[in-house]
Amino acid sequence: MGLQGCASLRPGFEAPTVTISSFKTLPSDGAMPAFAIGLRVINPNPEALTLRGISYTVSLDGYEVIQGVGNDLPVIEAYGEGEFNLTASANLFAGMRLFSDLLKSNKDTFTYGVEAKLDIGAFRPSIRVRDGGEISLNGASKP
Repeated sequence: MGLQGCASLRPGFEAPTVTISSFKTLPSDGAMPAFAIGLRVINPNPEALTLRGISYTVSLDGYEVIQGVGNDLPVIEAYGEGEFNLTASANLFAGMRLFSDLLKSNKDTFTYGVEAKLDIGAFRPSIRVRDGGEISLNGASKP
């Protein structure tokens, strides 16, 4: 009954799209590298999304190499889009395993994935979205 009640709060609701719009390395004093990740959110719904928080993971070839959270987020207007930057840290051991696998293989491409959980309020279930594709070491990427 509780699940049906939650579903009835958002009939016809479509999950927003979350994609990476930029990715930069930040100066770091410690052993763990830090990154500035630009995320773009597209809201295909007739009501604004008030984002209270986000948690996300970036994977490369199945290794969860970057994880982060954020809570200073914009409101994404109805049928609108917004971009914001988050600071994330790398998972050192996953990065070392990925680097080791890349050295062992002779691959020209690797897969990437972004998973995000958007918190849009206390009485609404979180929205989970995924995006991914393939990155070529030769410069081209495929969604």
